Amino acid sequence: MTQSIEATPTTVTEQRKKIHPHKFTLWVAIGSIIMMFAGLTSAYIVKREQPGWTTFEVPRSLWFSTGVILLSSLVIQLAVKAFKEREMRRYRNLISLTAFLGILFITLQWVSFNTIWKSGVSFRGSGAGQFLYVIAGLHALHVIGGVIALLVTFLKAFSGKVRIYNPVPLEVISTYWHFVDFLWIYLFIFFLWIQ
Repeated sequence: MTQSIEATPTTVTEQRKKIHPHKFTLWVAIGSIIMMFAGLTSAYIVKREQPGWTTFEVPRSLWFSTGVILLSSLVIQLAVKAFKEREMRRYRNLISLTAFLGILFITLQWVSFNTIWKSGVSFRGSGAGQFLYVIAGLHALHVIGGVIALLVTFLKAFSGKVRIYNPVPLEVISTYWHFVDFLWIYLFIFFLWIQ
């Protein structure tokens, strides 16, 4: 005698309320990254009161890179929407544009920090340079990780092998990309105002 197990509406509702393990892991990682950057920016504030602290001028290219990453956040959100609506041609175009904007952001960041370096703000010595390059470098590593994920997503979008419309991986990448976007906005405002 076998018993049939039927899903009750309550069971289905409870399952929908649970967060996907990948999303949960991402949120734990985001919390850790926020704490790390909060500690670094707090240390920057404390250290800048020491004698001999030197500052730097924010290059114009940082403004452009900020605009690029904001635009990329909008574009990836449109890509998620297109994927969920199964508009694959539109999705491919949007995820391609997001990957391109991510690479453009990294390029503009490189140009910006190269300009700061050439202006005499180096990693050695006392002043903003020590914290600036550590903070910006750590953010760059997180952005590079996001761009790698975008490039993998880009390649998957153009491979005809996968026919499963599971939005979770794209939602995870999109959430992470929004996070590095907002993190950069925080850091950019921080460097503009706290110098």
